[in-house]
Amino acid sequence: MNVQAKATLRLLDKADKQIRELSRPVKGAIYDFQYKFRNNPHGKGLNLERLRGHDRLYSARVDRDYRALLLHAGNNDWILVAVRSHQHVYDNLDRFRAEINPVTGGIEFLEVVDSEEASAPSAAGAAGTEPAPAAGADPERPGPLPEPAAAAPAPAQPADQRPADQQPADQGARPLFADIGADQLRDLGVTEVLIPSALAVDSEEKLLRLVEYAPSLTEEVLLALFDGKSTDEVLEQVTRPVAASEPVDTSDFSAALARPATRVTTEDTDLQDAIEDPFNRWKVFLHPTQRKLVHRTYTGPARVSGGPGTGKTIVALHRVKYLVQRLAPGKDRPVLLTTFNTSLAADLRKRLLELGGQEVVDRVEITNIDKLANRIVTEAALGGRRRMISDLQAVDEWQDMLTELGETRWDAEFVNSEWSQVILGQGITTRADYFRARRAGRGQRISRAQRAQIWQLVEKFTMRLNDKQVWTHRQVSEVAARIKAEQAATIKENERREAEQGAAFLHRQEQSWDNLRYDYAHIVVDEAQDLSPAHWTLLRAMVPEKEDDIFLVGDTHQRIYDNFVSLSSLGVNIRGRSSRLTLSYRTTKQILGSALRLLGEEPWDDMDDQSDSLGGYRSVLSGPAPRFLPAATEEEELAAVVAVVAQWHREFGDNAAIAVAAPTRDMVGAVQQRLLKAQISSVVIGGQGPTDTSGAVHVGTLHRFKGLEYRHVAIVGAAEGVLPRRSIERYRDTDPLRYRREYQKARSLLFVAATRARDSLVVSWSGRPSPFLPQDAGAAAEQPDPARPQSVDGALFAPDGAIF
Repeated sequence: MNVQAKATLRLLDKADKQIRELSRPVKGAIYDFQYKFRNNPHGKGLNLERLRGHDRLYSARVDRDYRALLLHAGNNDWILVAVRSHQHVYDNLDRFRAEINPVTGGIEFLEVVDSEEASAPSAAGAAGTEPAPAAGADPERPGPLPEPAAAAPAPAQPADQRPADQQPADQGARPLFADIGADQLRDLGVTEVLIPSALAVDSEEKLLRLVEYAPSLTEEVLLALFDGKSTDEVLEQVTRPVAASEPVDTSDFSAALARPATRVTTEDTDLQDAIEDPFNRWKVFLHPTQRKLVHRTYTGPARVSGGPGTGKTIVALHRVKYLVQRLAPGKDRPVLLTTFNTSLAADLRKRLLELGGQEVVDRVEITNIDKLANRIVTEAALGGRRRMISDLQAVDEWQDMLTELGETRWDAEFVNSEWSQVILGQGITTRADYFRARRAGRGQRISRAQRAQIWQLVEKFTMRLNDKQVWTHRQVSEVAARIKAEQAATIKENERREAEQGAAFLHRQEQSWDNLRYDYAHIVVDEAQDLSPAHWTLLRAMVPEKEDDIFLVGDTHQRIYDNFVSLSSLGVNIRGRSSRLTLSYRTTKQILGSALRLLGEEPWDDMDDQSDSLGGYRSVLSGPAPRFLPAATEEEELAAVVAVVAQWHREFGDNAAIAVAAPTRDMVGAVQQRLLKAQISSVVIGGQGPTDTSGAVHVGTLHRFKGLEYRHVAIVGAAEGVLPRRSIERYRDTDPLRYRREYQKARSLLFVAATRARDSLVVSWSGRPSPFLPQDAGAAAEQPDPARPQSVDGALFAPDGAIF
């Protein structure tokens, strides 16, 4: 084999999980090894050699006791697939498999043992523990995958006509996939060598052992089937998005390496990010579905939706990096990365710097949308010395004015929302335009005469704010959108006249072509569901209508503000360019199951006059069920939650990544006081996001947790009258749609906070529980019943293991 001195070394997905099990000295040796190998694979001391009986598998020396298993994909491309003890490598050469999946065209690596060896219980004999290592295996690493189970004949039954490779291994428990054939699993992309074992699995414990180190697609397919999805649903939701679009040559590893289905580090490998902390995996690994979305060329605006933890923000960040890398050299910032609030923008900047480095960040404008609008208005010298007021302050101003006028036909929240969402949101400047305006999602129907009344009130309110020299973010966004829309219209007119005249057209010097150009070549929006109509009008005017102009990610199930939009009506046409992510990388199945129940059965929109759902949303992670802590008083509740936080601290140390979310600022203060009394360090999440990452507990309102993630999360104050707030009851009969919107927004807040947790979730309340919580949550603590969920130390569980 002729290989040049320099090599590209990438890390295969799931190899990091095995490597994390190794001791720190061994991991340190792996870091040294990667640099030496990239510089010269045949360098002194590496001892690179092809494994006997394998065409492409090699091993190289990491240290005295460990060797790296490497797949040579062709040319100078190498993939690190595992690190094993020296003796284990040479004693088990026939166990290693490196092959190309015929459905996805991606490279897969696995190590197999016989089924009895892999299924042997650990010495402790506890259910759910890891199987004992195979004979001669490295005790520091988990056991390898089982080889195909020996097929045992089934009893003679007329209804059972399955072929031999579909029979269970024994006649005990019925196999989990007894109704699914080998051909179906093959079509779904399950690795061929594991199909017989999959068909023999007869318990969840055995399934989890099988899939833990199986190739990712095999894991996703089998878990989706186990969750009750039909083969057609799995084909559509799991397999088809990652299937190769062309015939697969299972011998062409170079072509396989280039396919999205080969999940390797996206850059020349940096092992430390991948194996030191699972939270960092997003920086180096992309799921094939994500990678396709990142690298696709779109003919116009495109949207990616999906539930919490599916990697929407990750896709947005990688998309920004991809767009920047395609730019011509320069020092300008032709890419805008924006989101709704300041703390999210700060987090995006930090993540993009980690992902792409300073050279990428230097070509990107990263800001929250209101700050962008304010800058535009300030540069146009239209703001004067006005002071900004919040939406809550605006409602107070409305209430004061309505009281002064003796106006009782409209309440302050309604007219403020009508003014913000419809009039400012659509840039309406005349009463006639307001009469014709669409009011999608506004609920209460109003007549022409009522619109005239509201318009009159809006005029008085605007004058009131002008006299006080104050205005709202909504007003600023509307003015900024108008400025940029006028500029875009002038650019289009110039382009039209140039096309007609066949040459450059210049009118006044101060409006030369140089001064009349779009602000950005590409715009990427995170948390798109929280932007207002005026925001979208502004963004549409700041980028030309062309390929890859606007890329947005969001989930309306996480909408926590009153922004309901129809994107197509605002010039952002995503029809035919909308994709959905369904696999959660952050939240366990147990937390996910409980969080989805918080959403209820209500319909959700898709930001474009259609409905949306989280159908197919799933997780391959597993963990403890969420705990529910009822209390008689707030004092008792806070004491119980602080005890839980203290336990997490003792168990997991400074790397626990703990957060406490509360519905009100007053409760945030109360939580922090309690933590201080217990000598637990904490910081409040402010507008710029968390200011401390050194192990302190993060405490904040539910709103502040958008876009963040933690290992352990406690939600306090999930009580009736708080979530949702009692005041919305007045809309139940007078404005049913408004009532439903407020109710839905409160659901979203709780859903967002619950899905910030990766490993543990605790929800507490005092008094009566929120109606969003399981119906048995409150009753279980009061009247124990063997047939109902019980409360032990505040943790709810059911005898059958159901998740609540």
